[in-house]
Formats: sequence, structure tokens, C-alpha cells
Amino acid sequence: MQQRQASRYGCRALGRSVVENAAVIPIGDEDTGRPGIPFVNVAIIVLNVLVFLYQLVDPSFTNGYAAVPAEITTGKDIIGTFLFQAPDGSTVQIDEAPGPRPIWLTLLTSMFMHGGWLHLGGNMLFLFIFGDNIEKTFGHIKYIAFYLICGIIAALAQVATDPQSIIPSLGASGAISGVLASYLVLYPRNQVRVILALGFIFLRPFTVPALVMIGVWALLQFINGLGAIAVSTQTSGVAYWAHIGGFVAGLVLTLLSRPFLDTGSGQTTRYTGAPT
Repeated sequence: MQQRQASRYGCRALGRSVVENAAVIPIGDEDTGRPGIPFVNVAIIVLNVLVFLYQLVDPSFTNGYAAVPAEITTGKDIIGTFLFQAPDGSTVQIDEAPGPRPIWLTLLTSMFMHGGWLHLGGNMLFLFIFGDNIEKTFGHIKYIAFYLICGIIAALAQVATDPQSIIPSLGASGAISGVLASYLVLYPRNQVRVILALGFIFLRPFTVPALVMIGVWALLQFINGLGAIAVSTQTSGVAYWAHIGGFVAGLVLTLLSRPFLDTGSGQTTRYTGAPT
């Protein structure tokens, strides 16, 4: 039977970017919220890139500092080599390296790790497009707290779906799902410039309200999440419940905070994002 490393097979649980589960890909949006430079959002993006580059240099860092559900539920650092059967029938090898102490810190460290260039690029694109407006609305300190809380809740949601799993979880997708939920609550009418992806075919850019773009994405997460209930995380490797957990966390936190937020006095027609 074929055997392969987990890193080659693909990262599990949070190892899918929000863009990989989107019907449309955003490339720009209206610049709303208070004026100023969203340096926290930029710093998060830079940190994610730097951590990924370090992952390329030291694979044991990835194996030790990704979040493993069984480690979170037991409080024990699992170390060693383990095998499980992949959906295609091959045997996948997972190497668990020593992690931080206490081990639950992996809920935080895993948020800044990624499983590949596409995973990193897709997540950072969404964060770049939508995160700046949310930071300007929340303020720098509140935004970083909001981001981290959404990411931790997302990771815990994934742990809850399979508490005994030894498959590592990593990625910023859960935290970014919270950012999308916040954007949906605060700026549902904002125009988002998107590209419709039909497989490898990309249609000409067009604009849609954020309510449509994020709403379609969220609907897909809930539909696929419900469908994944009967499928073991050990065999599916899909992070829908992490996305759902982060999205719900962002939704609730934003609704509770909304009376205290400054959404700006109006919207502009200036777009931020990738040029077309």
C-alpha cells in the first residue's frame, strides 16, 4: 500500500484557505471606516509570511506547533510517528514533533502557519481585502483581540468535531472567517470587486455587494459543514466546521460590539485591492 508524508498529502483540518472554498474571488473593495493605516492587518499578513518561510526551513516546527485535537483535549504533547488511511486508500504518515508548553498554546501558533503557497496566498488575499476596513472600525487593539479570539474559537470548533484526532490543524482561515462575518454585519452594501472562478477559467471582474459575495461563501460553509457531520475528519480533511466556528464567533462579537463601533460617516467610491 502506498505511503506518504502528511506534509505532502496536504495539511489537515484548517489546511484549506477561504479562497479555496469560495465561488468568487475578491480583488478589491470600497475603502470605508475611519481614516488611517491598518498597520495591524499588515503586520498580521507579514507575520504569516515570515512564519511560513520558517516552516519551509524547519518542518519540525510545523509538526510541533500545529494544533492537534488529541493534544488539546488531553493536555499532553503527542510525539512520534503515526499512520492513518487517506481517502484514496493510501497510508499517510504523520510525524508529531515536540510542541510548546503548555500545549494549548498551539491554538495560537497554528493560526499563523500554513500548508503551502496557495493556502497562504488565498488566506492573505482575503485578509488584505476585508481586514483593513474591520481594523479601521474596531481600532487597532480591539481588532487584534477580535482576530485572535475568532481564530481560537475556530480551532476549538474543529477540535470539537473529532476530539481524539491526531491530525494537525493549522491556518488563518478560522480567524479570517470571523473577519468576513464582521464585514457582513458592518458593511453589507459595500461593493466588492470579484472574479468568478469556473475551475481554471476566470471571468472578467465585476462588482457585487458584500452581502452577496460573503453570503454565498458562508452558505457553502454551512451546507458542506452539515454534510461533513457523517464523515470522519480523519478521512475528509475538510475544515468547514473551523470556518463555521470562526464565522459565528465573528458574527456574535461584532453584533455585541456594534453599538460601540465607528463605521465612518459614509462610503467612498475608492477601491482597495489588486488592480485590474
